[in-house]
Amino acid sequence: MKLSEFKFDLPQSLIALHPSDRGESRLMVVHRATGEIEHKMFPDLINYFGDGDVMAINDTKVFPARLYGQKEKTGAKIEVFLLRELNREMRLWDVLVDPARKIRVGNKLYFGDSDLVAEVIDNTTSRGRTIRFLYDGDNDEFMKLVDQLGETPLPPEIISRRKVESADRERFQTIFAEHIGAVAAPTAGLHFTKAMMKRLEIKGINFAPVTLHVGLGTFRTVDVEDLTKHKTDSENYRITQSSADIVNAALDGKKRVCAVGTTSLKAIESSVSASGHLKSVEGWTDKFVFPPYDFKIANAMLSNFQLPESILLMSACAFGGFDLVMKAYEMAIKEKYKFFTYGDAMLII
Repeated sequence: MKLSEFKFDLPQSLIALHPSDRGESRLMVVHRATGEIEHKMFPDLINYFGDGDVMAINDTKVFPARLYGQKEKTGAKIEVFLLRELNREMRLWDVLVDPARKIRVGNKLYFGDSDLVAEVIDNTTSRGRTIRFLYDGDNDEFMKLVDQLGETPLPPEIISRRKVESADRERFQTIFAEHIGAVAAPTAGLHFTKAMMKRLEIKGINFAPVTLHVGLGTFRTVDVEDLTKHKTDSENYRITQSSADIVNAALDGKKRVCAVGTTSLKAIESSVSASGHLKSVEGWTDKFVFPPYDFKIANAMLSNFQLPESILLMSACAFGGFDLVMKAYEMAIKEKYKFFTYGDAMLII
């Protein structure tokens, strides 16, 4: 398919700048077999699942990846966005810097009144740099300092229109977040409350945690018309044997396996055995899911409403069918559903 096929007019007013209370968003339910589209509220999700069904949830934890430092000598303010850790012992990180034109190899950056200093050791892209943090404490102390100094990494589409607020630190995190490493939230999981998860468990629905540390590549602009030529950034992921066993039992029992979000979908579709079962794994994936795609594991999917021409929209179209999902999006705009990170949810079954 072509990039231009995923273009549509989205009113800026429909991009949610603030989240609704957890569990109180709207839910559109799209039935692939019949084409029926229902308008519900998120707590109604429970009515579409039963005993033995599984929800694969991404338990990655977002860390405050946006830091602000001062350049040595000039004191110029520089944004440093931590992308991924390259070497823990040497404290090497891939980062994005802004404004990039001011940052060269050898420059040092100082962060507030803390002991944290970084040295630029390589240029990777026009905005990308590899930096080494000069810090004597252990890794726990280092990450605690990053947590204190960093800002919640809300996407540009939100922070260009409002400031980051203290409430974002808690709200830009799922209630089941456990393993630190993401620079963006797995947004479909933001809707769940502890009470709702307990109700689902009582009904017999099982949760299979997987970990995919969401990177900026998930949101990177696609700049080629031919989607087969787009290359996504690799993201670190992990699937335990216990989660694989939960999913495989559901598959063998002809039950629903719902990928909660495109990142969970990406994780489970990246580790499939020859028999069509989920395998335990720890590594990196650069899988790009776009139509047409033959899904091996997931047979239901929960997603937020995504931006035009995004790879997240492409994944939803691959799962639900291009025509049906784009029809649903047209209806979502007409019915004023909220889009993007803090927006409403869509269940495709």
